[in-house]
Amino acid sequence: MTNLRLLTLAASVVASITLLNSTNVLADSITDNPFYAASSLPFQAPPFDKIKDSDYAPAIDEGIKQHDAEVQQIANNPAAPTFENTYVALEKSGVLLGRVLQVFNGVSGANTDAALQQLQEDVAPKLAAHQDSIYLNTKLFQRIDAVHKQLATLKLDPESARLVTVVYRNFLLSGAKLSDANKSKLKALNEEESTLSSQFNNKLRDATKKAALVVDSKAQLAGLSDAEIVAAAQAAKDRGLPEGKYVLTLQNTTQQPMLQDLTDRSTREALFKASWNRTEMGDENDTRKLIVRIAAIRAQQAKLLGFKNYADWKLDDQMAKDAKTAIGFMQKLVPAATARAKLEAKDIQAVIDRDQAALKQPTFKLQPWDWNLYAEQVKKERYDVDENQIRPYFELNNVLQNGVFYAANQLYGLTFKERHDIPVYQEDVRVFDVFDKDGTQIALFYCDYFKRDNKNGGAWMDNFVSQSKLLGTKPVIFNVTNFTKPAAGQPALLSFDDVITMFHEFGHGLHGIFADEQYPTLSGTATARDFVEFPSQFNEHWATDPGVFAHFAKHYQTGEAMPSALVDKMKNAGKFNKGYGMTELSAAALLDLDWHSLSATAPLQDADKFEIAALKKDKIYLTEVPSRYRSSYFLHIWANGYAAGYYAYPWTQMLADDAFDWFLTHGGLTRDNGDRFRAMILSRGNTEELALLYKTWRGRDPKIEPMLENRGLKN
Repeated sequence: MTNLRLLTLAASVVASITLLNSTNVLADSITDNPFYAASSLPFQAPPFDKIKDSDYAPAIDEGIKQHDAEVQQIANNPAAPTFENTYVALEKSGVLLGRVLQVFNGVSGANTDAALQQLQEDVAPKLAAHQDSIYLNTKLFQRIDAVHKQLATLKLDPESARLVTVVYRNFLLSGAKLSDANKSKLKALNEEESTLSSQFNNKLRDATKKAALVVDSKAQLAGLSDAEIVAAAQAAKDRGLPEGKYVLTLQNTTQQPMLQDLTDRSTREALFKASWNRTEMGDENDTRKLIVRIAAIRAQQAKLLGFKNYADWKLDDQMAKDAKTAIGFMQKLVPAATARAKLEAKDIQAVIDRDQAALKQPTFKLQPWDWNLYAEQVKKERYDVDENQIRPYFELNNVLQNGVFYAANQLYGLTFKERHDIPVYQEDVRVFDVFDKDGTQIALFYCDYFKRDNKNGGAWMDNFVSQSKLLGTKPVIFNVTNFTKPAAGQPALLSFDDVITMFHEFGHGLHGIFADEQYPTLSGTATARDFVEFPSQFNEHWATDPGVFAHFAKHYQTGEAMPSALVDKMKNAGKFNKGYGMTELSAAALLDLDWHSLSATAPLQDADKFEIAALKKDKIYLTEVPSRYRSSYFLHIWANGYAAGYYAYPWTQMLADDAFDWFLTHGGLTRDNGDRFRAMILSRGNTEELALLYKTWRGRDPKIEPMLENRGLKN
C-alpha cells in the first residue's frame, strides 16, 4: 500500500511535500539542525547519520512558523490575485516543514521509539491546527476563488489549469466557505481527530508487539521450518526471554502467515486469537473507545461541510465520487466471492473430517485458525503444490535484482546500482541508484524489508523527497515490508505472496520514480486513493509473467530454474483460495464504508456489535472467513489516510486487471508497451481527471470482467 500517513499541510503539500534550499533565516538556536537546509547528499537524501530524535520537534515548530508567515504573505499580498502570486506561491511554500515531515513520517513508521511515538501525539494537533490555518484562511481563499473564477480566460497550460481545479476543490472540501462559527467547530474536531488517530497508531503498534505469542516448547511449533524456528528463538532472545522460549510476532492482518504451517491446533488457535484480540484486552492499548470517537468526529465533520456522511465527503474528489457508488461496486463482488469461499470451506471441511477419521479422532468444525493449514493441504492434494517446495526458489535478493528490477528494465529501460555510502535509518535498509534508459540517474530507491517490533505492520511506499520541476527536486523513494528476517548466515526465503508484495510496492515506487510534474501537489502518487493502488496492483502481474518469472525463480543453492512441472502446478493453483481472499478483502472494505456512512445523529456504537451487525447486513459475515482487519486494528482507516477508502484496493484491482489485459493483447512485456504506459499513466501524477487519464490510455472505460476472471470469481 502507499503510505498516506503524511499529514496534510496545505494545497502545496497535500500528498507530496518537497525539499528545497531555503532562503529563510532560522532561529540561531537551530541553525545546526540537520533540517536547517536541504541535504548535500545526492538527490537531497536525508542525512540519517546526523539526524537525532531531538532534531524533529524544533524543526517542525520552526517549519510551522515559517509556513504560517509565507501563507500570511500570500493572503495579504496587496497585488491583485494571479495564478503566479497565489497558486504558484503556495506551491513554493512550506519547504522546511515538508523537509522534516517526510523524514519524520518515514522513520516513525518504520523505525520508531518511545520519543518518536510521543512526538507523533504531541505534534498531531499542531499540524491539524496549521492545516486549518491555511484552508480556513478567509483572505487566502478569496484569492484562490478569484483566480479560479478566471480559469477559463487565463490560458494556462493543462497542468497549471489542473492545479487550479485541484487546489480550489481541496479548499472547498476543507471548509473554506463555512461561517466563522462553523470554522471554529471544524478546527476543534480536526485537532481532536488528529490527536486520536496518532494515539490509535501508537496503541496499535504497542498492542501488536505485546500480543506476540510466546511458545514454551519447540514441539508446539511443529510444521514450521528450521529457519522459522531459529527466527522465533531469536525473537524471544531479543525480548530477554530465557532459553527454550519462542516468540511468534504478529503482522497487521487478522490471519498470520505461520498459520498455514503450524500443525499443533492449540498453537494455531492461540496465535489467531492473539492477533484477533490484540487491541481488545481492556488494557491501555485497547482501541475500541478511540475508534468509536473517531467515527463520531468524522460524521460531525461531514455534517458541518454539508455532506450526508463522512464517506460522501471523502469520496467527492475520488473516482467513485460517493459512498453509494463505492458500496454498489463492492456489493457486486460479494455474491461471487462468498459463494466460492463457501465451496472452498466445504473442501477444507472434507479434508478435516477425513484426516480426523484416519487418526480415529473426533472431527471438528472448521475455524479461522484452521483455514490456512488445511487450505494448503487441499492445495497440495489437488495441485500437488507445497509452499516449502516453492520457497527455495524465491530468495529475497534474487527476487529483487532478477525479478523486480529486471521487469522494470524490460518494460522501461531502468537499471539499478546498489550504493553503500548513503546513510540509512536502520542497518537492514539498502539504497540503490536508479538510472533511466539513457543512463541518466533519475531517483534513489531505499528498501527496508524485514519485520521489527518498532515498525508498523504491513507494507508501504513513500517519498523522502518528492519530484517537482518547479522546486528542482527529484524523487527519493522507499519501500517497506515486514518479511521475516532470517537468522545470521541464512537466506531470506519468501513465500509467493511475499514476492507479490515486493512487486506491488515497487509498482508504487515506479509511480513515484517516473513523476514528471511541475507542481508538487500533482506529483507522482498524489492521486485519488482509488487510483493510486492501480500502478502497484498492475505491477504485481509481472511476477507471474513467464519471462520475468523464469529470470528470478531459481534455487538459492543450485541456481537451477524452478522445474517446469512445479511452475505448472503453481499456475494451476493460482486461483485456489481466491474466494477466501476476496471475501476477507471485501469484508474489510465494506466494514470501512459502514463505519463512515454513519450520520452525525447516530448514537455512539459498541465497536464489536457494530462490526458483526454491519457484516451481516452486507451478507458477508462468514465465521470461518474473518475480515482482513478487525475494526479495532484497522490501521488503514483510523490512522493511515484510507478512511472510507479501503474499497480502493478491489476498485484498482479492476483497473489493474483490465490494464494488464491490454498488455496481453498488445504483445505483453515490451519496451514499446512500457514506454507508452509510462508516458500516459506512470509519469502523469494527478495532472488530469483520473478517469479520463485511464480512458485515454486504454481507449475505453475499465471493465470488470478481467478482474472476475483473474481473481478466480468468474463462473
